[in-house]
Amino acid sequence: MKRFFLPFITLLVSGAAYSQSKISQDSISNKMQWFSDAKLGIFIHWGIYSVNGIDESWSFYNKKISHEDYMKQLNGFTASKYDPKAWASLIKTSGARYAVITTKHHDGVALWPTKQDHYSISKNSPVKKDVLTSFYNALDKEGIKRGAYFSLIDWSHPDYPGFLNDSNRYKIADDPDRWQRFRNFFQSQIKEINTAFTPALWWFDGDWEHTANEWESEKVRNEILHQNPTAIINGRLQEYGDYETPEQNFPVSRPKYKWWELCMTINNSWGYQPKDTSWKTPFEIITIFADVVSNGGNLLLDIGPREDGTIPQQEITVLKELGKWNKKHEEAIFGSLPGLPQGHFYGPTTISKDSNSLYLFLPGGTTGDVMIKGLSNTIKRIHVLGTNYTLPYKIVGKISWSPVPGLVFIKIPEKFKDPYMTILKLELDGPLKLYRGQGGLN
Repeated sequence: MKRFFLPFITLLVSGAAYSQSKISQDSISNKMQWFSDAKLGIFIHWGIYSVNGIDESWSFYNKKISHEDYMKQLNGFTASKYDPKAWASLIKTSGARYAVITTKHHDGVALWPTKQDHYSISKNSPVKKDVLTSFYNALDKEGIKRGAYFSLIDWSHPDYPGFLNDSNRYKIADDPDRWQRFRNFFQSQIKEINTAFTPALWWFDGDWEHTANEWESEKVRNEILHQNPTAIINGRLQEYGDYETPEQNFPVSRPKYKWWELCMTINNSWGYQPKDTSWKTPFEIITIFADVVSNGGNLLLDIGPREDGTIPQQEITVLKELGKWNKKHEEAIFGSLPGLPQGHFYGPTTISKDSNSLYLFLPGGTTGDVMIKGLSNTIKRIHVLGTNYTLPYKIVGKISWSPVPGLVFIKIPEKFKDPYMTILKLELDGPLKLYRGQGGLN
């Protein structure tokens, strides 16, 4: 039997399902639609570690500071200038569709008044109040989805096995009753958050220290969904999540997961650290964001407020500049599909849901000609997004007797370039159709 090579491909799918998940992808596709369309979320790492401006939780775990001195930061956490409405407004300005806040990090300090006998800012700090309700209510008014980060591990809890990086309190096999007490504790806290705040998205962390069976991951998932069936759960629940979460480092090739999210900081730190001045520029963030969207993912961009609730100006600037760019180019970003496979265009691209429009992302300094290979469609119009200017283009190398399409060259005038990244919209004569052959008579 002969094997025939098919040189043309129609609209791309967004990738293979999360291969390690035990959850049926068909069962979650509907509830994941808003997440797929959202593209941008804002991560907020806020906790007592912002008092000294040190690593969140890891600073005592790695013995940069004693656990006792780390927890003394509770006395300096005031939230005295905390303005949840201003936070929500800034997030809205950025263009983000959801926000995820650290309800509890690995240090065990809850930002809500937990009913469990453990640390919380409402009980152990000068704040003496719940800061989450006002924040989530402010998000609601801006139309932004609620997200809750929750650390499964708790290095401060006396019933948790782990403590410092070279010491443990006990082995689970030696004291299963103690481990069960801890499981009851963290599951109770999850239930408190689920009941009080009904997050649209759960962002778990710390699952690496134990197995799915030890965490009772399936039970955790089922309990959340029993009360909130549309909740989305990230991939850090030992194979019982809905999407994958690469951290800081951008994947070079398109991830094979159907849904994924890159979580990244604006400098090199998750929480407020004044000594960290390695700020990413708006251009760098926008470039990263364009790559993420082009590859079918979301960007969860982190900010780290100070202990008083104010946000560093560098982060405010990035979010505002990102928001301006998003507003200008909204149709190419939010609700779009992943773009062209490698080799067709040297830069990020996206496709409209009906696949009749193709969007090309060009760095701000791009002028002269850009080129597309293998586009079998007829182009109806090309224009610079955010303007009404129509661009001329030229087809090069199209041979009348060959099905192979020619190269499309588009000239970009200097006066229409965006300071960060210009986007061109190509209106096609029908659904996107690509030539994927090797040239010649193919």
